[in-house]
Amino acid sequence: MLNPASLVFLLDVDNTLLDNDGFAADLTARLDRDFGAMERERYWSIYNKLRDSLGYADYLGTLQQFRVGHEYHPALQSLASYLLEYPFAERLYPGALDTLAHLGTLGSTVILSDGDIVFQPRKIARSGIAQAVDGRVLVYVHKERMTEAIQRAFPATHYVMVDDKPQLLAAMKRIFGEHLTTIFVRQGHYAHEAESLVIDPAPDKTIAHIADLASLSLSDLPAGQASLEQASSIAHD
Repeated sequence: MLNPASLVFLLDVDNTLLDNDGFAADLTARLDRDFGAMERERYWSIYNKLRDSLGYADYLGTLQQFRVGHEYHPALQSLASYLLEYPFAERLYPGALDTLAHLGTLGSTVILSDGDIVFQPRKIARSGIAQAVDGRVLVYVHKERMTEAIQRAFPATHYVMVDDKPQLLAAMKRIFGEHLTTIFVRQGHYAHEAESLVIDPAPDKTIAHIADLASLSLSDLPAGQASLEQASSIAHD
């Protein structure tokens, strides 16, 4: 349990620390190769329906439904192995681990991800992210509904949230108020889709790449500066 008066960085994974769009493109190519374009489209159709109903990406659940009609297909089990053994460390954005190491000198780094409770933690572990934050990993369906659980697990005077979804950052800002600084990483398809939207409240800080935080100092954070300095001082006493 962390000191209640501390600075905590809450970092997303997909398209924030790790190129999940690149992983999806690799999976698409694998489906095309082994099953053909029509079945590839069927996989992603199942995926989209599950995401809409569950609220998170479920690659393994999609595969369970996709197997119907393919029980004897020789590539089915190899597709499962492909998902489970995918080299996510190769999909880390340049400088991602260095950024985590640097932020760890300013406060405590915590992974705050959304997703299923099997594949997502495995992705975070295989990428090396879990080890980089000493196992401080939270995986929820809807982050904005779990703010009390986040604060119980990692109490802090001030939080800094780093994410590629500005709408989510705005929702969290409305809940935490001045106790949260939001940093929008303009990476991935969610970030690009949000360019035409009005985000209220707007992110406190916007960066192009996660590596832009590798030299972050407290003076670079525009919100809650006094609180941030106090929290960092207490966290490292």
